[in-house]
Amino acid sequence: MKPFCDLEDRDTEENMKETLHLFKIGGAILEDAAELENTLAFFSNLPGRKLLVHGGGRRASQVSKLLGIETQMVEGRRITDAATLEVVTMVYAGLENKKVASLLQAMHCNALGLSGADGNIILAGKRPAGNIDYGFVGDIKKVDTKNLSALLETGFTPVLCAITHDGQGQLLNTNADTIAAELAIALAPHYQVYLYYCFEKAGVMTNVDNPDSLIAYLDPESYSIHKELGNINEGMIPKLDNAFRALEAGAASVQVGSRKSIANGTATQLLLTTDFPKK
Repeated sequence: MKPFCDLEDRDTEENMKETLHLFKIGGAILEDAAELENTLAFFSNLPGRKLLVHGGGRRASQVSKLLGIETQMVEGRRITDAATLEVVTMVYAGLENKKVASLLQAMHCNALGLSGADGNIILAGKRPAGNIDYGFVGDIKKVDTKNLSALLETGFTPVLCAITHDGQGQLLNTNADTIAAELAIALAPHYQVYLYYCFEKAGVMTNVDNPDSLIAYLDPESYSIHKELGNINEGMIPKLDNAFRALEAGAASVQVGSRKSIANGTATQLLLTTDFPKK
């Protein structure tokens, strides 16, 4: 047995891995019935193993308002008190999760709607209170790749919502972008993971109101420059932080964009080098 492998051996091993397409879909897509159906149709037609992650924050805020529960957000992150936890669990793990699963079933994609508590797929810990107490928000500790791989190899398409658990009976609200990154990282040793952050925009833009400002390729250096210039800000920063973390930890590819831009190859492609290829 060779104790080490050279780069060629590693490339060969990587190419032997089965492909896994991991999609995270944003709240605006969930709110748009036509776009949700089109996005899920695109996703269901992808070859090989598939896994989907979704949130549902917009609908959770709507339901909270109907119930007279105040929505509290800090830098795009939801403060999850006990009442809000009940709402997000109902919306994420119930309404949105089963809606997505049922639509995929209609497309002959054998979806299985799950939370992190189901099958102990995602174990998290309650985030300690610091300058901001986020309440029942969970930071991921472990992804059960054995159980998740068993579902994938059986032919199921797991559909994971943004609810995790602590192993002691406590449900936790966990950011869906983070869940997608952690799943990609955990599954990268077993699959050639292609991670897609799919939302309503064509990709990362220096001006969200100008489609011509789309950034075709983004590496850590250019990402840092765009942040300093204020071209990339607010909610896009934690999304890209997660995306780069997944890429650095072994994901084969990470793209950020809409269904259309992903399909036609014009979504923002994340790279770890400044040697950009030509599109």
